[in-house]
Amino acid sequence: MDRLIYLAMSGAKATMQRQDVVSHNLANASTTGFKAELAAFRAVPVVGEGASTRVYALESTPGYNADAGPVQATGRNLDVAMKGNAWLAVQATDGTEAYTRAGSLEMNTEGLLTTHNGLTVLGEGGPITMPANGEYKIAADGTITAKVGNGRPTAVGKLKLVTPEAPLTRGTDGLMRAAEELPADATARLQDGALEGSNVSTIESMVAMISAARQFEQQMKMLQAAQDKEQAATKLLGST
Repeated sequence: MDRLIYLAMSGAKATMQRQDVVSHNLANASTTGFKAELAAFRAVPVVGEGASTRVYALESTPGYNADAGPVQATGRNLDVAMKGNAWLAVQATDGTEAYTRAGSLEMNTEGLLTTHNGLTVLGEGGPITMPANGEYKIAADGTITAKVGNGRPTAVGKLKLVTPEAPLTRGTDGLMRAAEELPADATARLQDGALEGSNVSTIESMVAMISAARQFEQQMKMLQAAQDKEQAATKLLGST
């Protein structure tokens, strides 16, 4: 009897985790540069005497969908969309180096180049300071030039673009990280005046959410069936 309980309980828990992943993806379907999370599970035997035939379904390293999202032209000088597997280096709130594909950049009151949510954008030499009241242009290799007034365009910095060889890990802050800081990739390229959208498929996510909800209901029915069988067995034993 407990085999059925283990099976139904483990399946219900895995389905709830899958539902969390799908709902998180749907919530970020319109987030710039968002990479859809993947849900993966593996069977793990329960350790203990007499429990070798019982297994749990545990979440394994899920990772993310590395496919590029749709690129939409914005015409804004400080909007960039990374090409291929290139990522933009930023400084996270905890001071560590992290990576993002969200290329909507701004200049804060101190003149530092930041992302739209205030994270400092890193150049190959550190944070990039932008001159005030300038006309800015970002080249395909990440070089930023600024023209102030009638002056000549001058280079003010170069975005740090990296190309990871191994998949990155998503942090709780939504930023991607590697096992160690990645070096700048001179061959990485971007498209200026454009933004990369989320690669989440809303249709596939809605279908997956409905499927997970129905699967969860079936797991609950299995638990109820196990309880009914247990009660019936108890009555039979009590009547002897």
